[in-house]
Amino acid sequence: MSGIEGIEGLAPVATFCGNCGCGCPQLFVDPTAPAERRVILTDDFGQRVQMSDDQFSSLVADAKSGKLDGISTA
Repeated sequence: MSGIEGIEGLAPVATFCGNCGCGCPQLFVDPTAPAERRVILTDDFGQRVQMSDDQFSSLVADAKSGKLDGISTA
């Protein structure tokens, strides 16, 4: 898995790999966390963002609708 500390017990959902060779951000669900912190997105620098299911659903909806398309430079 990644070099992120404290991911024991988390359910992996997705890994977002680019071609940079510097590690990969990962998406997890923590089934034991409070609802407002259940979804966890880690980066390849050892940081993490925790959000609720509703917040993550909003992010997914924005991505699906194309709102985030301008961010990508690929």
